[in-house]
Amino acid sequence: MNITVVGSGYVGLVTGTCFAEMGNHVTCIDIDKEKIEKLKKGIIPIYEPGLEAMVLKNVENGSLHFSTSLNDGLKDSQVVFIAVGTPMGEDGAADLQYVLSVATEIGKTMKKPLIIVDKSTVPVGTGDKVRKAITIELSRRKEDIEFHVVSNPEFLKEGAAIEDFMKPDRIVIGADNEKAFEVMKDLYAPFTHSHDRIIEMDIRSAEMTKYVANAMLATKISFMNEIANICELVDADVNQVRIGIGSDTRIGYSFIYPGSGYGGSCFPKDVRALQKFAADQGYKASLISSVEKVNDRQKLVVADKVVKRFGEDLSGMTFAIWGLAFKPGTDDMREAPSIYVARELMKRGAKIKAYDPKAMVEAETFYLKNESNISYFNSKYETLANANAMILLTEWKEFRSPDFEELKMKLVEPVIFDGRNQYSHLRLENKGFEYYQIGKRSASTK
Repeated sequence: MNITVVGSGYVGLVTGTCFAEMGNHVTCIDIDKEKIEKLKKGIIPIYEPGLEAMVLKNVENGSLHFSTSLNDGLKDSQVVFIAVGTPMGEDGAADLQYVLSVATEIGKTMKKPLIIVDKSTVPVGTGDKVRKAITIELSRRKEDIEFHVVSNPEFLKEGAAIEDFMKPDRIVIGADNEKAFEVMKDLYAPFTHSHDRIIEMDIRSAEMTKYVANAMLATKISFMNEIANICELVDADVNQVRIGIGSDTRIGYSFIYPGSGYGGSCFPKDVRALQKFAADQGYKASLISSVEKVNDRQKLVVADKVVKRFGEDLSGMTFAIWGLAFKPGTDDMREAPSIYVARELMKRGAKIKAYDPKAMVEAETFYLKNESNISYFNSKYETLANANAMILLTEWKEFRSPDFEELKMKLVEPVIFDGRNQYSHLRLENKGFEYYQIGKRSASTK
């Protein structure tokens, strides 16, 4: 099948590449000329395990192409995916200007019947707006070309996106036309040959499903972080509580690990968008609002522990931060707890020595740009020299089993603040460390 994917960011590039991997002919479109030229040369703008090799392979065999011209993609395509950004506006709502701009251009450019698929995360009712934008342009051209709008939300986890796409646990297709359903089922057939994972529904329900899924997962995280904070107050161990409740199959172990809060491109934005379009309907989403408030507070819990241990004035002190990305397996720092912790400590006069396997360029060039009190190092151990404490904020695999003797030797004091409870099972206080974690009263040798 010939496919066009408009938008060559995270979702668009993964989507186009995975469809090409299954033998489709895919053209990825983006208005960013520099990005397209780099992609043509095999330079991938994001870090995602397995993506670069798959892009290079499909470009070489002719299945995957990149262009800045929508006309190039549409002339032979049966299906076009809209996978552009929907950034959060000042009022918390998703900004649809890029989605509707693409819809308008499709209406101006299309010459034959098309299935237009919303892959971007969009609020309920966007499919109607896309259909209207295309219809207006066709009317202006005095053309009567058949098209159908479909909602096909993505459920990709950063760091595991290729596996999620190639082996999906479900594929949600929202449409109002049987022909559109059949085309989409044919397109996804290679991904579901062992088990039918396709869920058919109306367009608005499909649009809602994406937001509800993210809000549900965010709720589990914030709920568990709330419980962690209560556990500290009553001298209970949240890690034991987690095991106790996770064994209940109705709850499960996923997304109940306490930590420094959620970040990334989806949960923060989608929780706020869900609040906003609920409010637009006259409904106050109290639980969803509380999820966001708990998460905002949680991002500063580690900084609060540092201040409680070392005092309000951190002038002359240095802290080693291990992990900048919002989670392992990605270079994404959007809404990452590391941003908030680093800024909170630097505001009090501290200096930061940071290391992350993938996200340091993002930090230095964007998220912590112009911060003079932070420096970056090529290995985790380089950050430790003359640091007053180590702070772990991202659970990369290489942080799981560090040389604790080297930590003890290089740190000014053997103090660890663990924002992901990575070492909670090791009883570090018995190894001569002061160990501060989430959801348990601080263990101390003092």
